[in-house]
Amino acid sequence: MHIVRRATEWGYRHVAKPIMFRRKPDAVHHGLIRAAKQVQLIPGVRSLPKLWSYQHDMLQTEVAGIAFRNPVGLSAGFDKTIETPPLMKNVGFGWMTGGSVTLGAYEGNDKPWFHRLPNSKSLVVNAGLPSEGTSVVTGRVRVYPRHLFTGFPLNVSVAKTNSQESVGDEAGVKDYCESLAAFDTLSQVAMLEINISCPNTFGGEPFTTSARLEKLLKAVDRLALTKPVFIKMPINLPFDEFDALVAVIVRHHVTGVTIGNLMKDRKKVKLQDTLPDEVKGNLSGRPTKDLTTELVRRTYKVHKDKLVIIGVGGIMSAEDAYEKIQAGASLVALITGLIYEGPQLVGDINRGLVRFLKRDGFASIAEAVGTETQK
Repeated sequence: MHIVRRATEWGYRHVAKPIMFRRKPDAVHHGLIRAAKQVQLIPGVRSLPKLWSYQHDMLQTEVAGIAFRNPVGLSAGFDKTIETPPLMKNVGFGWMTGGSVTLGAYEGNDKPWFHRLPNSKSLVVNAGLPSEGTSVVTGRVRVYPRHLFTGFPLNVSVAKTNSQESVGDEAGVKDYCESLAAFDTLSQVAMLEINISCPNTFGGEPFTTSARLEKLLKAVDRLALTKPVFIKMPINLPFDEFDALVAVIVRHHVTGVTIGNLMKDRKKVKLQDTLPDEVKGNLSGRPTKDLTTELVRRTYKVHKDKLVIIGVGGIMSAEDAYEKIQAGASLVALITGLIYEGPQLVGDINRGLVRFLKRDGFASIAEAVGTETQK
């Protein structure tokens, strides 16, 4: 197994990745989704990704009453239409977030949606919330067998439709609530994520102010949702404004926060690539790492007994994942690391996490959560 893992790692870095990176990233993304859908349908082939997977009893954890086989998940943004859960489970993810899904259908911003910054291990993202619409995606999720999600919970990220019709506060709240209510009825869905922080949309991010977020969450409270709810947080607000949003969140029926979304302020990071001003979008991956970890740490110190934290941003290794866990994240998720390091990264992270837990004398992931903040 070790030989196979090393061989596939070499193959990805020296064969598959160079070939893919000669193509435009938009084409690669759509091609990967198409390929994943085909792989899932072919007996024998669909089990091959299990060669990269790594599971261990020390990685099992329970968050918000939900069992996870490991804490490493696929973040929202890769599988917007929720078409690849079988493959993501076989690759070794412990859970995944699909979406973001919006109530209405939208084709997304004009392409290109993605621009690579390979030396910075980042993507510039300007997709603009493309979505098939809630009715189509709920129809797809409904037919998945329930056992697929045993130990592999499905989180669904819901956003506001990117259109003129949903710009007003009342219309925006209604848009969110209808999608949340629809996904809440599905037994295949374990968690719900409210994406208030997509920075590439018409009308901006209206629910990232305290007053407007209060209005949204009051309406969500009235839905009496049965699934745990998480809020996908912006990361470029001043610390006091970020803290004010979290203070609103803890007053409502919200289980936790996902920290966080894309980096909007290019001036706050030192890139290793040239990024022309005409390239639209916001940064994923490595440039978000330090800021998201600091926001996880700040939030855990103040609200550790009130909020579950999902850490997202710049996870390229087991060290990166463990840093976020020790800062206060009970779960972690990634996308960009998968693109730059390959599908074996998920198993490598889980293998590394077990090594770190043993080194530090922890019996489980849960024991390591937030320990760095206690020093």
